[in-house]
This record gives sequence, structure tokens and C-alpha cells, in this order.
Amino acid sequence: MRLEDFDFYLPEELIAQNPAEPRDSSKLMVVDKTSRQIADYHFSEIEKFLRPGDVLVLNKTKVIPARLLGQKKGTGAKIEILLLKRIKDNLWEVLIKPGKRLKQEQEVIFGEGVLIGKLMSILKNGNRIMQFEYAGLFEEVLDSLGKMPLPPYITTELKDKERYQTVYAKDSGSAAAPTAGLHFTEELLERIKNKGVEVLELLLHVGLGTFRPVKTEAITEHEMHSEYFRIDQETAERLNCAKREGRRVIAVGTTVVRALESAATRTSEKGNIELTSVEGWTDIFIYPGYKFRVIDALITNFHFPRSTLIMLVSAFAGRELILQAYHTAVKQRYRFFSFGDCMFII
Repeated sequence: MRLEDFDFYLPEELIAQNPAEPRDSSKLMVVDKTSRQIADYHFSEIEKFLRPGDVLVLNKTKVIPARLLGQKKGTGAKIEILLLKRIKDNLWEVLIKPGKRLKQEQEVIFGEGVLIGKLMSILKNGNRIMQFEYAGLFEEVLDSLGKMPLPPYITTELKDKERYQTVYAKDSGSAAAPTAGLHFTEELLERIKNKGVEVLELLLHVGLGTFRPVKTEAITEHEMHSEYFRIDQETAERLNCAKREGRRVIAVGTTVVRALESAATRTSEKGNIELTSVEGWTDIFIYPGYKFRVIDALITNFHFPRSTLIMLVSAFAGRELILQAYHTAVKQRYRFFSFGDCMFII
């Protein structure tokens, strides 16, 4: 398939700059793969489409305030650092802007010396390795100095850091939010549980590679980014039980899809997928033709044209149906991307 097969017209004014208030007031498009019907609701009504016995799977990752503004030691030149992933201890892979301003072994001062970063090496992909020095806990230093690393298409400053976190965020490490989960409130989740829906959690730390555009015309030539994920044994066993009993597994977001499909390691004699506990990195690339082994339904935001994410949802629901849904969303003025509205594919 070609990159142009996943293109669509998107007016710039439909790119959401602020989150909906309250969270569950965002619009919800329900797309039925079987009937091919498309219907409009609000996210607060999503429980109408959930059944007792369904399994709702959340990504419990927590975004770190990974954007740091500092000054080059000696010259005072302004330097911006974006933390990508921890290599070990105080060693991080980072993006530096402007990159040419900082040479190897040079230091950046943050917060009047509360945090000091030294450039250790430059990677082939242009990213840098930086070592940090600080007193106390790194997480507390970040909370005091760091800013939320909002996607590049969001040009407004976020007043409340918590609005770029899900209400169930627990494990710090993400460079971006699992945005399909931003629509849930604690009250809505409680209503869903009371309906008899089983709610499970896994972990996938979202990398900034999720925003990297696909540049190859043949999509199979695209080099997919990798992300850390973890699924514990209890969660794996509960998912196995649901699959054996024919209950629906509903992924909240493409990050959950990537984790679950990466973890589907073998098939039993009866054709059931068996999951086991797993921890590691995944660079799974899902595009049309992929055979899904775990998920039965998907809650997801509206994605970029020509992106790996629209390819993933097209693999799940069919490219033609997804493009039809996206054209409808544009016509009906849905809001797109991280702070935008939501789609439930059933």
C-alpha cells in the first residue's frame, strides 16, 4: 500500500488546542465494522455500548514533565532539552534544541544549578545522550523545573499539567499521553465497572516517535519506533480467560493495541490466543493486512493523515470505512488529535 492511500483533507482549525471540559464532554463517533454505520454521541454515553463481561484495557503510563529550559554553562545561551527515555540511572536519551549549540562534554544549567546536564555523545539518528547531576529525587526535580512535552501541533500553553494525564496514570515514563484515555473521568470509570465491565491495566511508555511522519511512499519501508511495555501475569491470565469465554477485549488507545498484539505469543490447539507476562520493547507496525489476535473493539482519537496510527485503525476497521468516518468527522466539525474528540470502533 502507498502512503497516499491514508491521506485526507483536514482543516487546521479542527486541530484541538485545549482539552474538553469536563473530560467526558468530548464528542464520540461510534463506528460499527459489521453494519458500517456511523453514529454521533458524547463520550459520557460510551457505557451504552459496553456490555457486562467486556474487558476494558487501559494504559497506566504517566507523562513526565520532560521539557527542560536551561542555559549553556559559560555563555548563557538558551538551550531546550526534551527527555526521551532513560538509558540507566542518570543517563538519558534526549533531544536538544538548538542541537548545534552544544558540543560533547559541555554542560547545561537548569534552575540556577538545581539540575546540571552534560552532553555525553551524539547518536546516529541525531538524538543525544546526556548525564544529569542533581540533589534529591530526579522526579521531584522534574516536577519543579519541567514542563509538559505537548505535541508540536499544540501551540497554546497548558495551564493545568494534569489535563495531559489520564485520571488513572500511575507509572512515570511517557514522553506523550495515551490520549484516548484522556476522556475518562473517575465517575465514568466507576459506572462502567458497576455495569459489570472488567477494567484491566498494562503499561506502555509512549515515545515521541509516535509523532514522527511516515516519509516512505511504500508504507512497508517505514522504520517503526520502539516503545517500552509491560504486562503482568495476572492481567495476562484475565485476558486469556476473557478470550476463552468469548468476551470482548476493548483497547483504550493504540498504545494498548500495540502492547496486547505484541504480547500475543502463541495460539492454543483450540485457536485461542494465550498471553503471558512480558516486559520489553516493541516496534510492532500494524497496517492493513494485519490479523488482530487479541482486541475486539477500539477506543481511539482521530489521527494525522498519512500516519502510522491511521494505518493501525485502518487495519482494524478497514481503510475505506475509516476514511469515510474521517470525512464525516471533518464535515461535522469533530476536533482532532491529542485534545480532540474520540471514536469507538465496535
